[in-house]
Amino acid sequence: MLTIRTLFAIVLLGGMFLGGAVVSAQDAGRWTTGAQMPSERSEVAAAEVGGRIYVVGGFGGQRDIEIYDPASDRWSRGAQLPRQLHHAAAVGFNGKLYVVGGYDDGWTPVASLYEYDPTADRWHALATMPTPRGALAAAVIGGRIHAVGGSGAARRNIPAHEAYDPAVNKWTALARMPTPRDHLAAAAVEGRLYTIGGRIDGSYARNLSAHEVYDPAADRWQTLPALPTARSGIAAAVLGGRIFVFGGEATNGTFNQVEAYDPKTRAWSAHARMPTARHGLGAAAVAGRLYVISGGPTPGGSASSVNEIFMP
Repeated sequence: MLTIRTLFAIVLLGGMFLGGAVVSAQDAGRWTTGAQMPSERSEVAAAEVGGRIYVVGGFGGQRDIEIYDPASDRWSRGAQLPRQLHHAAAVGFNGKLYVVGGYDDGWTPVASLYEYDPTADRWHALATMPTPRGALAAAVIGGRIHAVGGSGAARRNIPAHEAYDPAVNKWTALARMPTPRDHLAAAAVEGRLYTIGGRIDGSYARNLSAHEVYDPAADRWQTLPALPTARSGIAAAVLGGRIFVFGGEATNGTFNQVEAYDPKTRAWSAHARMPTARHGLGAAAVAGRLYVISGGPTPGGSASSVNEIFMP
């Protein structure tokens, strides 16, 4: 039951009450549709490099890399991944694409790290992660690629937090994530690493609203206001200093929720929902727009070629 004090707080914030969290109702935004991805996939990894969005791996396209150019609304293909992967993580850094971890063509977690050079259209194998894992998340802070969470053998969660330095081709173990989980999202804002949502031991019946931030200066984690809608199999991207979280799945279906976190105000906001609910999707920001690509419209191994564009 809501108390008078809680209701009064909601009115003051001009917000909505969702899942026990006060969420401000900011600009709803609007959605449009871009050219569909050539293949239908889910459990992909995606990242922006040089104004283009690279989608790799996943069910339905384990080795193919498909490249979307928002300026022309066209897709192209690049050199195939060195191995079949799904549930990997991807980041763009210094004009290159990095693909971290994942599962092989079965469900064996891998420790691989691959670098793709768009100019040469070529992949390179780099130093392997200390901890093999799939369904992890990654982001870049302080010139290093931070890989967090995921699942190892028997789909059990791993709290590992390891950072890769491209300058020396070396991994370093850092403070472990307080809440072990997989199928989470990660994002970097102003030199800090945010980890959001996820699930316990691969079960989307055990979704989480966990939200934690890592400070590299102190090598320490802190708990932040929870994700309003507990979900996993999500994607996140940063635009205007805010972290936008898209989609996800649960036992009773997939999510179309869009919720954004503002680190400056420490508050979540609800936005216009995705036209197509899905999980295992990719998201990236380019030129003031958020591109939400691929993903499964129903729980489990479904796939799609959806490319929807959000303008907050």
